[in-house]
Amino acid sequence: MNKFKATTRILIVDDHPMMRDGLTMRISSQADMTVCGEAATEDDAIELVNQLKPDLVVVDISLKSGNGIELVKRIAILDSSIKMLVVSAFHESLYAERALRAGALGYLNKQDSNEKLIEAIRTLVQGERYVSAEITQRLVTQALGKRNVTLDPIEQLTDRELEIFKLIGAGVNTSAIAEQLFLSTHTVDTHRENIKRKLGAKTGAELNRQAIQSMLESG
Repeated sequence: MNKFKATTRILIVDDHPMMRDGLTMRISSQADMTVCGEAATEDDAIELVNQLKPDLVVVDISLKSGNGIELVKRIAILDSSIKMLVVSAFHESLYAERALRAGALGYLNKQDSNEKLIEAIRTLVQGERYVSAEITQRLVTQALGKRNVTLDPIEQLTDRELEIFKLIGAGVNTSAIAEQLFLSTHTVDTHRENIKRKLGAKTGAELNRQAIQSMLESG
């Protein structure tokens, strides 16, 4: 027996039109799902959440304006009943736990989205989490107090530091980062110093190289 209500209304938030089209096509092929709206930016997504009251939001990390993790946090505050699935090209070791902490119920890598998107959505609709077995084991290990899990230094960055690190890797300078994130340049410089310390970068140039390399590796 179908446990789902007649139609699950889904909002897609992704800055790539082709990706939105692909997600819409796969979701719309299901009789019990419909795409009620699409957005490319954080603010547009919030506006549509208020207007459309979707049951579920599929969110990318990288948006045309704003940030997927921050969007998840904002939606969770607006309406905790809305379920959120983060679908991203970034490796889950960097973002899955951050997404769950922010309020998402699941995380799916874009490379797996063709095969597993519908399965992930159905899992969330049932009120269950959807993450890989590796992340599940990691969360269990942490919950049991076994904190000696080896972390990549980048994983030790805060959400804001990681956001700035990504922008550095994309070649965005301090002033532009400050403007984009609505921060002062002093605050961005402080974050840069904290990132350098956590990653063991001795100079700004070394930090830039690490950020660019990270962006290349993440695709």
